[in-house]
Amino acid sequence: MKDRMNELIDIINEADYNYHTLDNPTITDQEYDKYLRELFDIEAEHPEWIREDSPTQHAGGKIIEGFEKVTHKIPMMSLSDVFSESELIAFDERIRKEGIHPKYMCELKIDGLSVSLLYEKGKLIRAATRGDGTVGEDITHNVKTIKVIPLKLKEDVDIEVRGEIFMNKKTLQEINEKRKAKGEPLLQNCRNAAAGSIRQLDSKIAAERKLDNFIYHLPDPEDYGLRTHAEAIDYMQRLGFKINPNNRLVSSIQEVIEFIEEKGKIRDSLPYDIDGVVIKVNSIQEQQKLGYTAKYPKWATAYKFPAVEVLTKLTDIIFTVGRTGQITPNAVLEPVIVAGSTISRATLHNEDYVREKDLKIGDIVSIRKAGDVIPEVVERKIERRTGKEKDFVMITECPMCHTPLIKKEGQVDYYCPNDKCPARHIEGLIHFVSRDAMNIDGLGDRIMEDFYNFGFIGNIADIYSLKDHEQDLIRLEGYGDKSVSNLLEAIEHSKENSLERLIFALGIPHVGAKTAKILAARFKTMDDFQQASEEELVSIPDIGDTIAKSIQKYFANDHNKSIVEELKDLGLNMNYLGEEIEENETFAGKSFVLTGSLEFYTREEAKEIIEHLGGKTVESVSKKTSVVIVGTNPGSKYTKAQELGIEIWTEEKFKEKLSE
Repeated sequence: MKDRMNELIDIINEADYNYHTLDNPTITDQEYDKYLRELFDIEAEHPEWIREDSPTQHAGGKIIEGFEKVTHKIPMMSLSDVFSESELIAFDERIRKEGIHPKYMCELKIDGLSVSLLYEKGKLIRAATRGDGTVGEDITHNVKTIKVIPLKLKEDVDIEVRGEIFMNKKTLQEINEKRKAKGEPLLQNCRNAAAGSIRQLDSKIAAERKLDNFIYHLPDPEDYGLRTHAEAIDYMQRLGFKINPNNRLVSSIQEVIEFIEEKGKIRDSLPYDIDGVVIKVNSIQEQQKLGYTAKYPKWATAYKFPAVEVLTKLTDIIFTVGRTGQITPNAVLEPVIVAGSTISRATLHNEDYVREKDLKIGDIVSIRKAGDVIPEVVERKIERRTGKEKDFVMITECPMCHTPLIKKEGQVDYYCPNDKCPARHIEGLIHFVSRDAMNIDGLGDRIMEDFYNFGFIGNIADIYSLKDHEQDLIRLEGYGDKSVSNLLEAIEHSKENSLERLIFALGIPHVGAKTAKILAARFKTMDDFQQASEEELVSIPDIGDTIAKSIQKYFANDHNKSIVEELKDLGLNMNYLGEEIEENETFAGKSFVLTGSLEFYTREEAKEIIEHLGGKTVESVSKKTSVVIVGTNPGSKYTKAQELGIEIWTEEKFKEKLSE
């Protein structure tokens, strides 16, 4: 009987490989089911015989308590993105400047979830998510349910491979039909469905989702005597992995562009979602010569397809109040799926924006995700108007407290001047705990709103008294001992933040994160900052009349001063803990713009260096800009700098200036 079990495992595994990986079924469904039932029966009678590579192990059933962390031996790096033909050509030119005449492998960029698969002596021992590239999560129990991922390779090798887990469009459709019949919420898109399935603690749920997989990367090909990426792909396929058949080896960047155009045309007809094309230098030796930046391999890039636009109806325009009292019109839309997400709201920024786009309530409008992330209204379709549309009317009173709005001279935004407006108060509390302010992990927007509505938080100081309500918090639905303990620990830890975070967190109008850092570095303590005269403030570079007057007005308010005193009594740090600025004549008092991808520094690292040496960084290029530092794919800021005759540094020149 044991011999028969082993024979059945070989038959079924071979059938699975032929069907799922090669798309070439060799036995009928009836034969497959018969063999599988026979195998289940034998294993039920002799569970001690069950092999790790048995196809019955694809069925799931293992339930875990949580996901364990996994440290990747070789980091799983992300890819740089390009969005145009000119950026592709620039990518090719940078490689050729190194004396390389590359062949490129073009691969479809599958819209799924990255996975690392680790095998020892041909057996799957671990599967992990990408995570942050260095540390991921162990998802072996769910990955074992994916039939195209072999539990046992065709060779007894020690190997790690990487690829993408995804869900086919047809599978999503079938799942949603069943969920609709049961009255369950539908899965939004293939990518989210795949990611959600992999995040299940019960592997039976993952098994029911019929996930798929393509393998596309071997981190250490030379260990197997391979000289090119194409050879690595062929080798992984021989081991039993499923490889995307749409890969193509080409000899020029023009052929890359042709591949992209060709695949863009058939994108919608593919059985799975793609969001671009990945381009890799084929030669492993050339890859090693090109090397890596801190985040990306220099020998590969990902071309991203343009954002998709869809049409929907603008059913209303409503208004929200920000923490500074700023009034923002927002589009209420008939729900529509854009690039895989359901969109029902989009910001309209201000009154001028609405009027420039000539939007009316009832218009059919086109929507897209800016940068594939933030939904935006592109335009109204004037040819679709019926005459029943309603004109946009800007409100004159605050929608929350009904105080008459004001519009400051020279500005486009309207404001609620009521400091005690409830909407401003909640937004101010949310701002205080946000990432760039006090950075209190666990106090997101919704939780802050809940705590405000439950009466736990009425002002900023109450955040630091939440520990007095610990048992009340634990009893709330969705909370527990551990989550409340972590939250209270994060609140206590925030007391140690440097002064600039607290200044920014207070929400003083016109004082952003960068201005707060300048002020903290200048005055060193909260007391000195509070007592600074308008003349002292204006004398600081980048602190003009508007900011100085705003600070003076803020601390002239007794309520604001009492909040600061209360925070001091609660033990919050009131001193600047950052590095002292080392004035350097090359950088001091000058403004810098960073554009393009930097190879030797992250954007934040470069900003910190410039500010440490007395310079400042700004986002846009103007006549006041001193220097523009240009990385790869610099874009319009570089062009504008050339037009204005502004000094331009390459990253190499930036490094030279630092070494001087």
